[in-house]
Formats: sequence, structure tokens, C-alpha cells
Amino acid sequence: MSERNLDFDKVIDRRNTRCLKYDFAKRRGMPEDVLPLWVADMDFETSSYIEDALIERAKHGIFGYSEVQTPYFEILANWMKKHHNWDVQEKWLIKTPGVVFALAMAVKAYTKIGESVLIQTPVYYPFYEVIRDNGRKIVENELYLGDDNRYHINFEDFEKKIICEKVRLFILCSPHNPVGRVWTAEELVKLGDICAKHGVIVVSDEIHADFVFKGKHHVFAALKKEFENISVTCTSASKTFNLAGLMMSNIFIPNRKLKHKFRRELDAAGTSQLGIMGLVATEAAYSYGEEWYQSMIEYVRENIEFTKKYISENIPDVSMIDIEGTYLVWLDFHKTRLSAEELDRRIIHNAKLWLDSGKIFGNCGEGFQRINVACPRSILKEALDRIKSILY
Repeated sequence: MSERNLDFDKVIDRRNTRCLKYDFAKRRGMPEDVLPLWVADMDFETSSYIEDALIERAKHGIFGYSEVQTPYFEILANWMKKHHNWDVQEKWLIKTPGVVFALAMAVKAYTKIGESVLIQTPVYYPFYEVIRDNGRKIVENELYLGDDNRYHINFEDFEKKIICEKVRLFILCSPHNPVGRVWTAEELVKLGDICAKHGVIVVSDEIHADFVFKGKHHVFAALKKEFENISVTCTSASKTFNLAGLMMSNIFIPNRKLKHKFRRELDAAGTSQLGIMGLVATEAAYSYGEEWYQSMIEYVRENIEFTKKYISENIPDVSMIDIEGTYLVWLDFHKTRLSAEELDRRIIHNAKLWLDSGKIFGNCGEGFQRINVACPRSILKEALDRIKSILY
């Protein structure tokens, strides 16, 4: 048996499949015929090994309460060791139905209503929701765009906000969505030292850890023993293998007290066993998905380079921020001098494109757009042609 799903140029019709990306445009205020490159899932068939594992499990015909045993953990641990040089322990692991769900549980577990939670903006918009909707206070450490066309951390402001706002919890996005940074070990150690100094717990969303094109992903908890003791590390095969709809994530919490608090919130939310298909898919992905993963990463890398070249040659009023990680490209439209509202209007109604408007990632995201480039190149080119058409 060999991997069958390696044609990433293949265009697959996802309409009428209950697909959030394609089938809910009208309900979300978009033209029905819009081309969607917004939400972070890929337009690629996943590994054929995962397909086969799911089909084989479905043939059993019984889908009762399910759980996994030690072999699942061993497969997961092997992936973490091979790809991120991280030695994990089985007693650290808690499985949740998605990383955003885990973020919400962490906010409830480690802070009280009215307390402050720190994020680095512009940032993945559910970070705001899990803080605000749980009655906590959002504190922003705004990243800044340097002369090197990459975003950087204002460490002085980071520590000042922790002290002045009495921050108890920091949600780290690593690699960072939407600005595409892969934080260096030095940057993460500096952040971690500040958090350890002030007793701040770090929830590290590392869901895009397998998408690194420049530099190296460093697991925050692995950098120092002190960081391990204050960390909740959120991982999943969902982005890497396009399995988001199966609602399965792996959360590592080495500190027993922190793990107990997190577990208590899961119990309060009524969460116990997860869906069998998510468990089966994750195990198959990490066991047999290496060839598919490596081929997919190379294709996405080429799409990123294609996007960079296309914009440079055809859309001079748009700048592409250097992307080191994720498959989400951050585009700067400030040179067009269009307001955020007018830019959205042209993209949605003139170009018939559904991107993620920069303003949903925080006020400092205004004038930017996030585009998902994990799609067949023909679709990507069509999207870029449409952006060009509304500016020239």
C-alpha cells in the first residue's frame, strides 16, 4: 500500500458537503458565488492512509463510547520527538475537542471573572472571544512591524502590561497567526522569563507547529524546566492533516496542579470521551502520514513563493509580510489608501473573494487581509487575479 493523495493541484468540489468554508457564504453575509480563502482549512484531500483507517473503522458499524490506550500516546510522542525534539510524558496528556475549546477551558481554569488575560495582537480572533465571553479582561501586547518586513515583540510593553494589569494568564500563539512569525528560542526565553518572574501561566497554542518554512519551531515548554512548570501546550493533527472537522486535540500539561484545574473545567463542561473517528484519524496521521505531510509542505512552500512573486510583479500597492510559518499569508493594503470598509467592500462584492479582514484580528490589523494559500495553485492564482482586478 502506498500514499495515493499526492496531487495537490487537483481541484475538489467542496460545495454541498456541509462545508463551512464553501457552503455558508450567504448565511454569513457574503455573495453566494464568492471564492473562499478565509478559514484555516486546506482544500487538499488528506492522506489516503487516514481515509483508509476511517473507512475500515466505519465498517465495524458500532460507534459507542471510545477511548485510546498507551499505543496512541506512543505514536503521538514519536511525532513530537521526531519533528520537534520534545520528550512528552503520557501523564501530561489531556485530549479535547479542539484547541479553541482548550483555550476557553484554560481561561476558566486559571483566572477568575474580571481578571486579565494577555494576548499579542494582531492575533487569531477566537483568542478575544474565549477571554471576553468568559468575563475576563483582554490585555493587548501589540506586535510591531519592523524594517525587516517581520513582526516583533515589544518586551518592555509586555512586562509593563503584566505588572500594571495584574495579568495571570498569557495566551501565546506559536507560530503566530496571522503574522506568520516563527518565534526564535531567544524570543521565547525572554517571554518565558518574564512570565515566570511574575507568576504568569502560559497557554501556548502550537497548532501550526508543523508549518515552518524559515527558522525552527521551538516548543515553549521544552526550553526551560521553569517553563514546563507554567505551561499548557496545545497541539493537534487537525491543521497538519486537514482534520479540523473531527474535533480532536492533544493538550500537554506537565504541572499536576495545573492539569487538575484544567481537568476540573472539562468535567464541569460535561466533556469526557471524544469521537472515535478523531482518535482513529489522529493515530493514522501520526503513524503513516509522513510522505503526505512532506509533499503537502513542499506544495504550500511553493504556493507561498508563488504568492510573493505574483504580488511583487502584479500588485505593487500590496505588500506581503514575510511568512516563516503557517499557511496563512498576511497582506498589507495600506499603500492603496483605501479605508478598511472600502477594501472589504471591493474584495467581497467586486472581486467576489472571501478573505479574513485584518480588523477581526484586532485594531492593529486594519488595512490588512489574511489569505489561506493551502489550495490548488489554480485557485490561488484566480484569487490573486481578482485582487489585482479591483485595484488596477
